[in-house]
Amino acid sequence: MNPTLQTQLHHRSIRSFKDEAVSDEMLAQIIAAAHQAPTSMNAQEISLVVVRDAERRARIAELTGGMNYIAQAPVFIAIIIDFNKTDLALRNTGKTQLIHESMEGFGVGAVDAGIVLGTMIAAAESLGLGIVPIGGIRRDPQGIVDLLALPPLTFAVVGLCIGHIAIDAPVKPRLNISTFRHDERYDASSYSAAIAAYDATLMQHWQNIGRSDGTPWSTSLAPFQSVYYPAVRPVAAMQGLLNDK
Repeated sequence: MNPTLQTQLHHRSIRSFKDEAVSDEMLAQIIAAAHQAPTSMNAQEISLVVVRDAERRARIAELTGGMNYIAQAPVFIAIIIDFNKTDLALRNTGKTQLIHESMEGFGVGAVDAGIVLGTMIAAAESLGLGIVPIGGIRRDPQGIVDLLALPPLTFAVVGLCIGHIAIDAPVKPRLNISTFRHDERYDASSYSAAIAAYDATLMQHWQNIGRSDGTPWSTSLAPFQSVYYPAVRPVAAMQGLLNDK
């Protein structure tokens, strides 16, 4: 197995970071890798806002509802769907952009943001750094818009903490791969048994690492009973990112 696959198969989210800066060289390498990530039609409709200022990171931690590891990590990167960039390019040719008004547009932006996120994770972990993705950046999207001075036609869809690892974390077990890989046709026939087995496996994992607050996977999905970040749609709409086409 090559080093890249070894790093990826050893992925775990880190929530404890040293009080040690990520070097400019490391950060530049991570961002350069993300810059080369593919985007739909080469639209390059993703931008990054790199936040290293301690007060600004502390404010982001507040906006996410108290994710204090954002304040602790020396680097936080907001991944932005940026149709402002593509709109400017089209206007320079006398054309009008419509993609940002569509469900397809938000889907494309989210997919490409995810590709950039995954690329940065692989790059950072290959350098021995720890990371944790932050979906909580969508909890108070207007606060993030204001803090990062995001213009219309942009939206911060996800973030990433990067830093040197203070306390490592074990690799968390996953659902059986049969629930992930489908050959030729989608087949959910193994799901019920796999979910029950995974609930038991995960509880054993929590016990092994001394996590008395750990819950079965099925129970952990309780937030899916609601739209847990309800401000996403109205703030995205105010930013000009609609989904009515």
